[in-house]
Amino acid sequence: MEASATSKLLVSDIASSVDHVPSNYVRPISDRPNLSIETSGDSIPMIDLQELHGPNRADVIYQVAHACASYGFFQIKNHGVPEKTIERMMTVAREFFRQPESERVKHYSADTKKTTRLSTSFNVGSEKVSNWREFLRLHCLPIEDFISEWPSSPVSFREVTAEYATSVRALVLVLLEEISESVGLAKDSDCKASNTLGKHSQHMALNYYPPCPQADLTFGLPGHKDPNLISALLQDEVSGLQVFKDGKWIAVHPVPNTFIVNVGDQMQVISNDKYKSVLHRAVVNSDKEWISIPTFYCPSLDAVVGPQPMS
Repeated sequence: MEASATSKLLVSDIASSVDHVPSNYVRPISDRPNLSIETSGDSIPMIDLQELHGPNRADVIYQVAHACASYGFFQIKNHGVPEKTIERMMTVAREFFRQPESERVKHYSADTKKTTRLSTSFNVGSEKVSNWREFLRLHCLPIEDFISEWPSSPVSFREVTAEYATSVRALVLVLLEEISESVGLAKDSDCKASNTLGKHSQHMALNYYPPCPQADLTFGLPGHKDPNLISALLQDEVSGLQVFKDGKWIAVHPVPNTFIVNVGDQMQVISNDKYKSVLHRAVVNSDKEWISIPTFYCPSLDAVVGPQPMS
């Protein structure tokens, strides 16, 4: 597809040149964020992983179980991913999206099967209303199979992203063990969530939500559930993520150097519905850009996922 055609699909370029939301981004009245009504004052639980390998491990596991069963989401601190790695990843993501359209569009594709692609929606061809979002989707396990497809500009992109993806993979494996223990999966290692899935798959999305002149008419990402096992999200200092709980949307306010973890559909199945995959969405900001970087952990395509025997 030529750049002249795809430029109409790249939201950041649209946002910089309009003072209203184009009609193809306007949600139906019944499906718009009501930004005049504040979300619940509650928030998702914050869990400190520092005690995971100490005498208070059982308390940490209990907190994970409660969060997965009651919210489907929790935040974590003292998670082991170096702060410098996080800072570099967020910087290079911002640098990527601030490049000229002519550079970014090199990675544009509407083909959902491509393992590295820039787009604006899950499926541009079938979605009736576009999202106020631009994203770069990357497959990253094993890294050596995909790194040559990743953007080479900014020049540090591949190095920084590979370091980040490796660190987050180590964190996710720890989280899978915690969740397996918390849900009461049988002690046999073959039944642990991290071992029931065959070869694993890891994807990342770099999400860019530009400022929106009419933020109450559209979504960065409408309400949805993640189909994968678990997700670990890094977000910048701008609030945009909301989680649905007890009939209300809860705003997840950014906390520096933390990750937001949520249960996906496949974990709900493995846990025999003990843990819930819940609706969440991204609202946009009228005067600030914001960036989020979710890592999705999945089973391989040949894995069979089903309820596991409990201990």
